[in-house]
Amino acid sequence: MIDIKNLSKSYNKGKVKAVDDLNLSVKNGEIFGFLGPNGAGKTTTIKMMVGLLKPDSGSVTINGHSITNNPLAVKRIISFVPDSPEVYEKLTGIEYLNFMGDVYAVPKEVRSERLTYLLDLFSLRDAVGDLIQSYSHGMRQKIVLVGAMLHKPDLFILDEPMVGLDPRSSNNLKNYMRDHCKAGKTVFFSTHILEVAEKLCDRIGIIHQGRLIACGTMEELKQMAANRENLENIFLELTE
Repeated sequence: MIDIKNLSKSYNKGKVKAVDDLNLSVKNGEIFGFLGPNGAGKTTTIKMMVGLLKPDSGSVTINGHSITNNPLAVKRIISFVPDSPEVYEKLTGIEYLNFMGDVYAVPKEVRSERLTYLLDLFSLRDAVGDLIQSYSHGMRQKIVLVGAMLHKPDLFILDEPMVGLDPRSSNNLKNYMRDHCKAGKTVFFSTHILEVAEKLCDRIGIIHQGRLIACGTMEELKQMAANRENLENIFLELTE
C-alpha cells in the first residue's frame, strides 16, 4: 500500500534535515503506528505522503501511484486528518460533510446511510446543524474525522488523531480503525500516546532526528532494547 524510498526533506536552506533518507513500507490491512519525539520528522513525512510538501529527494508511492507524478490518483483513495484541522467555520456541520461527500463523489443514498452511522459513532447528530465556529476543539476534530471516513478510503492517514477526543470517541475511533483494516484497508497514524500504539498497531516505526531508527512488531522492537517491559521503555531507550 505505502512504499517510501530514500525520502528526504530539509529546511532553512538545507541546514535542518527534517527527514533523512527514509525508507518504509506498509502493507494492506495493516495498522501502522509512526512514533517519534517532537521535531523528529513525523509530520513532515506525513505531509510529503499526502502531497502537502514536496520532498527534496526520494519518492512516495501509494497503491502503485506516485504522489509526485499522479497526485489526484493518490488523493482519491486516501483521507488525511492533520494534527490541527482547519475547518470552514461558516458552514454548518452537515454542509461541511456534504461538501466532503461531493469532493469524493459519494452517492447521496450511500452518503446518508454512512453519515447516520458516523454521526452516532461520535455523538454529533444533535450538533450537525450548528455552525462549525460554535464547535469546541474536540467537536471540530470529530467532524473532520467523519468527513475523512465518509468515502471509506483505502488508506487512512492520521496525525495525532486522539488529541482533543473524549474517552468514548477515542475508543470508538480505535474500534473503527481495527474494522477498517479487517476489511483489507490500511491505517497510518502518528501518536504520542504510546499505550495506544502498543495495543492497537500491527507494526510500529520510530523516527528520531529525521531517520527511521526502528521498525517492526512489538516482539521485534523488544529485541532492539534492553528494557523490554513496554513500548514506553523501548521508545525512551532507543531515542535517548
